Amino acid sequence: MELLAPSTPLISMPAAAIDTETTGLDPSHARVVQLAGVQIDGTEIQTERHLQQLVNPGIPIPEKSTAIHHISDSDVADAHTFKTVWQEFDTFTGPRVLIGYRTGFDISVLKRECALAEIEWRDRYWICVQALARLLSSQQLATESLESLADRFDITITDRHTALGDAQAAAEVWVAMIPLLRKKGIRTLGEVLAASKDLLHDGTQELARESAGVEADVSDLKPNGFPLRIDSYAYKKRLSDVMSAPPAYASADLTMQEAARLLIEKRISSVLVKSDGETGIVTERDVLRGIAADIPDSHHMHLHSIMKAPLHTLPEDTHLYRAIARMDRLGIRHLPVTGTDGEITGMVTPRNLLRERASKAILLGDEIEAAEDGGGLAAARAKLPKLAGGLLADELDARGICAVISAELCTLTRRAAEIGEARMLAEGLGHAPVPYAVMVLGSGGRGESLLAPDQDNAIVYERGEPGGPVDQWFEQLGVHIADLLDEAGVPYCQGGIMARNEAWRKSVDEWQKTIDRWVLKSRPDDLLNVDIFFDAIGVYGERSLADKIWLHAYERAHHTPPFQNLLTELARRWNPPLSMWGFRTDAHDRTDLKIGGLMPIFTGARVLSIRHSLPARSTVERLRLMQADIMSKAAVERTLSAHETILRTILKQQLEDVNAGVPLSNRVAVKKLNANERAALRTAIRDIDAIIDAISEARF
Repeated sequence: MELLAPSTPLISMPAAAIDTETTGLDPSHARVVQLAGVQIDGTEIQTERHLQQLVNPGIPIPEKSTAIHHISDSDVADAHTFKTVWQEFDTFTGPRVLIGYRTGFDISVLKRECALAEIEWRDRYWICVQALARLLSSQQLATESLESLADRFDITITDRHTALGDAQAAAEVWVAMIPLLRKKGIRTLGEVLAASKDLLHDGTQELARESAGVEADVSDLKPNGFPLRIDSYAYKKRLSDVMSAPPAYASADLTMQEAARLLIEKRISSVLVKSDGETGIVTERDVLRGIAADIPDSHHMHLHSIMKAPLHTLPEDTHLYRAIARMDRLGIRHLPVTGTDGEITGMVTPRNLLRERASKAILLGDEIEAAEDGGGLAAARAKLPKLAGGLLADELDARGICAVISAELCTLTRRAAEIGEARMLAEGLGHAPVPYAVMVLGSGGRGESLLAPDQDNAIVYERGEPGGPVDQWFEQLGVHIADLLDEAGVPYCQGGIMARNEAWRKSVDEWQKTIDRWVLKSRPDDLLNVDIFFDAIGVYGERSLADKIWLHAYERAHHTPPFQNLLTELARRWNPPLSMWGFRTDAHDRTDLKIGGLMPIFTGARVLSIRHSLPARSTVERLRLMQADIMSKAAVERTLSAHETILRTILKQQLEDVNAGVPLSNRVAVKKLNANERAALRTAIRDIDAIIDAISEARF
């Protein structure tokens, strides 16, 4: 049975709280007399899904043990043996992570019982709430009782010293700990296991012995499903690459018989129909069903009477994997494709998507669209590391992988906005007072996110005064978005770049004034705000509002040479992380390859696109737009190669860190790279000079 991936978020992790009652407290001799468990799905304790069994230990139960759990020899005389009970219990827990109080004791006893019963023990993860309490408090909690832990979280224990009562209490303590662990940056199974493992080295011998928290060492799973070879076709291509265009339309008054002739003549399987201001779709199957129906003169029925509306659509820059997943979830075979203006530009069908080939590649389904809360979003996002590892194994370039990750980040943000809107409606706050757009900024907007993004989002609304009723509505929406994303594993932005904060939530007019101030005054502090704004992309709502202020920023910056010079100097401050002895590292023996490698590349590309009025969002697109008099083709290729190498190096490190439970960052353990990887990285760092030279030569 496969263990859960270390990237599994705690907020949606399947678990089972367990407890044993035994003949004694020495795990090398104790036998089980009662075994219980209760299932947990994320933060929901499934109290109705529980198991509790008495076990005949085959030896007398000491009186001092009976005095504690009140189970006597007569109680277990007719009970099943451990071997019989264990089969049901093992099925009940499955691959779930085991949760308990002083779980190390229970695991030791269970392993010994399995050995005595000649049952093969399978590795499994377990977590001890007593051990985790140590992480959440500065006090010495190695001997804290289950009762005191319950009191800390205002939990009432019922049936103490019964296996099910103690398991239920441990489950409630665990669920209460999840948000506290998140505040400490512990969000995934791998991270909580690594944190538990660290307790082995803190000098608390009893806690280490009883509550290590790791049965199957997290490192044993390396690479735990990575690399999984994936046919990357569905992650390389977008709908615009494969759609049939232009879409076919038919009159709403066309009869089904006439529609059948049209489909045959044009060799198509669907037509779009406009009726009463609404656009619908009629497929060949709809026509066949209509003609075959036992209705008089059914072949003379008009299309407006059978068309399906409203339409399900996707933008033309959507990756194929998302279209496949959407069509699977909705059970449809035709999906209209829209352009940037929202108008339908084409149609995709299973033939376009090469479904038989691409469906084998789908790890990311349409779970984000179906998610109703942060836990659902987290479960969907947790698939990204496994997907990224598989795409690396299939030799997809790192930029393509980052584009997929970015697309998921944008979809997460959009879905968080939808859920937030629904919650506000349920709270009696009504619908959005004016049209608006939610934007993703920075690496997400550029399509270059890695596995450790923060939120970087903003809102633009059509009209309204700062602090007024309209702004207050969007403030509440921004809070919902930020909280949902944080629960989903996209943490709050440390720099405060989130729509819940007033600085990142404005009307179109206020945004334009703010951009003008940032650009015209050209203060160093403003550079930190405005530079990521040039990467902004609308992901929800009236996206034209986002494009409007994005283009305004480009236009204003293009005509303000002093501002361009400041951006240039920002890029030129780059200090290569190289010395004559090799790579410079921090106290943890790692090198920050965002500051030391990626930042000068994406900042330089941004400067050049502004200077030469070539609006684009991604670094690759910006560099590809460069002409020979701006940057030679050789220099562009060197820069792009460096960009790819650095992204790939960071991504591989992040995949290793996911498995090891190490918090993700842009810092790489360079010394652990092999000789070829270090040489390639060293060349990439040196080749950054190409873009630094390009932006330096054309300063005003």
